[in-house]
Amino acid sequence: MTITLPDDLHHALTQMAQAKGCTEAELVQTILRNYLDSHPTLHPCIGMGASGRTDLAQRDEELLWTEKWPS
Repeated sequence: MTITLPDDLHHALTQMAQAKGCTEAELVQTILRNYLDSHPTLHPCIGMGASGRTDLAQRDEELLWTEKWPS
């Protein structure tokens, strides 16, 4: 894998790796691991339901509090 960075970001990465006493690759791996661990993926069932509404995002609060739910 190759990652292309802008010069300023590469410079900051190099400085931080030197300050931490690790390689740039190790630092990138640590940063990516921390990011991925703190941003879990959504459960596969999220978004599976189809309401058939095209205005749901705009009217979510209104619809939530006015429509009757099936019992």
